[in-house]
Amino acid sequence: MSNNIIKQKFVNPNNYSHHEIGDDHLCTSLETPLKKNAFALSDEEKKNKISMLFEEIMDVMGLDLNDDSLKGTPDRVAKMYIDEIFSGLNPKNKPKIALFDNKYQYNQMLVEKNITFYSNCEHHFVPIMGKAHVAYVSSGKVIGLSKLNRIVQYFAKRPQVQERLTNQIGEDLKKILGTDDVAVIIDAKHLCVSSRGIKDESSATVTSFYSGVFNNPEKITEFNNYLN
Repeated sequence: MSNNIIKQKFVNPNNYSHHEIGDDHLCTSLETPLKKNAFALSDEEKKNKISMLFEEIMDVMGLDLNDDSLKGTPDRVAKMYIDEIFSGLNPKNKPKIALFDNKYQYNQMLVEKNITFYSNCEHHFVPIMGKAHVAYVSSGKVIGLSKLNRIVQYFAKRPQVQERLTNQIGEDLKKILGTDDVAVIIDAKHLCVSSRGIKDESSATVTSFYSGVFNNPEKITEFNNYLN
């Protein structure tokens, strides 16, 4: 499998129409773009509204909503959007994190690799699937291993750009752990590339976040050796 290492492209969207941007890989913000009143509606209100709107989309496409297989689809999609694949949009779903004293005095890097995640491309709302690899060096506190997975999942469960996802995980871990010594690598396949558009099924996208001691080439090599 070949890998495409994609650099962030920051643009002012006001300078281009979405037709001009086309399928370009584009990132306008390191924060997930949310309206100021993003949580004015309750989850149930959102699900009811999404169900009605998705029913209209299905109707426009010509699907028979009286069919036994299809008539429950709008409700299923609404529930999936709010409770599952986009649940990371709501801060109330952020995992609760407890830190523990580093009683073992372990002062080398800790690596949690091959964290499977599923996200969705914010440009086409089709899946991004991949593995995240996370490392940190304790500044005196350690985090439960499963919490590393939960942090990855929280930021993945929203419409995403892979570069943003990588940075959001890295920056959040720095705050939680109270250390700059954090690294994140994400290796993922984008269905907006493989199932539509260019239809390239063999390529993958790799992004990285290095902070603190991980800006040292020797530490980067050590991290990659763990992964290999």
